[in-house]
Amino acid sequence: GELGRNIRKYGLLSAIPLRLSLRGYGFCMATLFLFCFGSVFYQLNGGPPKILLDIRQYLGESTYMDDHGPPVPRVLPFPSQVVYNRVGKCGSRTVVILLKLLAEKHQFNLVSSDIHNKTRLTKHEQNISNIPQPFLYTRHVHFLNFTRFRMEQPVYINIIRDPINRFLSNYFFRRFGDWRGEQSHLIRTPGMKDDERYLDINVCILENYPECSNPKIFYVIPYFCGQHPQCREPGVWALERAKQNVLENYLLVGILEELEDVFLLLERLLPHYFTGALNIYNSPDYRKMGNMTSTVRKHTPTLEALQVLYHRLRYEYEFYNFIRDQFHLMKKKIGLKSISKPSAYSPAFLRELALRTPEPPDEDEDLDTDLEDVRLFIF
Repeated sequence: GELGRNIRKYGLLSAIPLRLSLRGYGFCMATLFLFCFGSVFYQLNGGPPKILLDIRQYLGESTYMDDHGPPVPRVLPFPSQVVYNRVGKCGSRTVVILLKLLAEKHQFNLVSSDIHNKTRLTKHEQNISNIPQPFLYTRHVHFLNFTRFRMEQPVYINIIRDPINRFLSNYFFRRFGDWRGEQSHLIRTPGMKDDERYLDINVCILENYPECSNPKIFYVIPYFCGQHPQCREPGVWALERAKQNVLENYLLVGILEELEDVFLLLERLLPHYFTGALNIYNSPDYRKMGNMTSTVRKHTPTLEALQVLYHRLRYEYEFYNFIRDQFHLMKKKIGLKSISKPSAYSPAFLRELALRTPEPPDEDEDLDTDLEDVRLFIF
């Protein structure tokens, strides 16, 4: 009797902690649910639920923010998102060296990619809005309209150069590299055979090798036309779309032949990125670094080859002339006094060459004078 009562008594007491533990667990879960529910309500309605406001009023209105004030927000410059979709062999490596120095000086985020053979961005790469602002994003990539992906459109800048100069620089750079090292070209094009590496550029042009013909040499316009497949087809459609994108989306497109004026304009238009750019560019140490990016073994094709090449690049030249006119108009509007040397390029001269009927020269005809004129006008 008494033993049984003790067992029932202690058995009942031993069950009490278990019931209290379950009750406490339920209370915690209910509290967590209310907290999550309140958080969701807060986010959906732009503010806390009324019950939380009532609790705060009951406990008192004073908070840490009331006593100490809000933290001072960082004032972002405008624009705080800049994209430099740099064009190959248009001074881009020289400019990137400068940007690295400017990023340290002005404390903006420089996001640079060395990918040069992939001009389209993946879906993940398109989301540049995650980059801490202010930033400057630079890569060899064709123009992209970010508003199509419900993102804020960044400000675009770029630099181009005379199309024949760009083509020649790229042709010899792929084969022989630059002054950074004798083996730099072997690293860049390891699979290139010797017969291709030492192919005479005149043969490449006059015998219509793919590397020296369209659509391969239709290179600059797609950077401004965009991602549409037709942008890579030489023609008026791509040309006009590229012009429209420049007018609507680019703060500045400069020309390499007047690079110092490009930096002066960028200092005026984007001071929080480019202030002091020209001083750095003209410094002896920077000049020494910039000279290492010069292409080696570059030489001038024959007059006949230049005629053919100019005709193939006629859309590129129309775009280049458009950009050059826009650039000079921008300088005039700002009242910038040019300190750059006059461009060596003469469109009238090359246009005259392109309109001539290509005929092989007589054996006793001296082309040295004409070729020297071409060098003076183009290089």
